[in-house]
Amino acid sequence: MRKILIPTDFSDNAMNAIHYGVDLFKYEISEFYFMHAYQDEIYADEHTLTRESLEETKKEVSKRSHEQLQALLINVKKYSPNPKHKHHIISSNSLLLDEADKIVDEENIDIVVMGTRGKTNDRNLTFGSHTLQVLKYVQCPVLAIPENYKYTQPRHILFPTNYMIPFKRRELKLLCEMAAPYRAVIDMLYISKTEKLSMRQEDNRDFVKETLCKNTINFKVAKSKDILETVYKYIKENNIDMIVMVNTRHSFLENIIFQSTIDELSLNLNIPLLALQNMKRDEL
Repeated sequence: MRKILIPTDFSDNAMNAIHYGVDLFKYEISEFYFMHAYQDEIYADEHTLTRESLEETKKEVSKRSHEQLQALLINVKKYSPNPKHKHHIISSNSLLLDEADKIVDEENIDIVVMGTRGKTNDRNLTFGSHTLQVLKYVQCPVLAIPENYKYTQPRHILFPTNYMIPFKRRELKLLCEMAAPYRAVIDMLYISKTEKLSMRQEDNRDFVKETLCKNTINFKVAKSKDILETVYKYIKENNIDMIVMVNTRHSFLENIIFQSTIDELSLNLNIPLLALQNMKRDEL
């Protein structure tokens, strides 16, 4: 059974990510955990909040959170009355990252799905601050859905890599099983000034080939030193529906998400990003 965590702030972007998630996993027996962490909302209005009014504010925000989650659940079941799907709602007086981390650990979540921006919706950033935190620190794959992105079956997936890090079987298995129902083609793109691979790189490439055995894989090479520009150009020229990257130290993805600003001159992502995490977790 696939376990999917979807944090929400009840924005249009968050609902769009929910719709994408239930559509993407429509063929799988899945459990969805819709989570709202509302601690920031309690302390949002510092000018009116007092020590005396704090408890009442907590109760009000908690009540509103539960009501919005119940309404969300009705919306989801109406949008996708899928007998293969079970739903849970979680309302928590905590920070989004802390609660997401806790649920991922306790429920052994397979993937987090969320919008790239929330209520603040800063158009100068590809990723909102909450999405960035989850991408960086939550110990499971994260699928980030751009604002207003309409669900498209992921038939052509780009996976840029330098083959320098050992891939996690659990993470590749997730990608394999996500892509298989759509007969997706996965392009493994090696971006380097030289085509020659070291023994370690060859072993890691062979591991990918073995683990993604249900999928059609194209092993591509792009001679370039500008990773971001090469990836962006490849997405544009090859009608890519989803990009997959591994988040680890010195990875392509780290170069992107650890910048304070991601603007149009770097990687203007307008397709879903699946961030795999090169962290130790229990194997399936």
